[in-house]
Amino acid sequence: QVQLVESGGGLVQAGGSLRLTCTASGNIFKINAMEWFRQGPGKQRELVASLDTDGNTKYSPDVLGRFTVSRDDVKKTMFLQMNNLLPEDTAVYFCTADLTVIEGGISRNIYSGQGTQVTVSS
Repeated sequence: QVQLVESGGGLVQAGGSLRLTCTASGNIFKINAMEWFRQGPGKQRELVASLDTDGNTKYSPDVLGRFTVSRDDVKKTMFLQMNNLLPEDTAVYFCTADLTVIEGGISRNIYSGQGTQVTVSS
């Protein structure tokens, strides 16, 4: 069974840093695009950062220059380095991945993790 698990969230003061990790497990043939989303209190889920197979990245204007997304395909892991955190960065952070998997055949699907809480105090 293919799963994505996020970790690294926590409580941090404004100006601090956190590094989120998203690890994929299961019969994964290929990792295609990977993305980080977040959902703050009373807000809609929004795209934070994305990283495709060619290494191209995209960032939300709200995090550009502060957050950096990277991946290690050998370890099937994606990272989100978050620096200079602001109280408005408080949210549950989710990772999603476009994966080609082997489960009774080869298929390509989108998978999401359960999320990790990030809380930034002022």
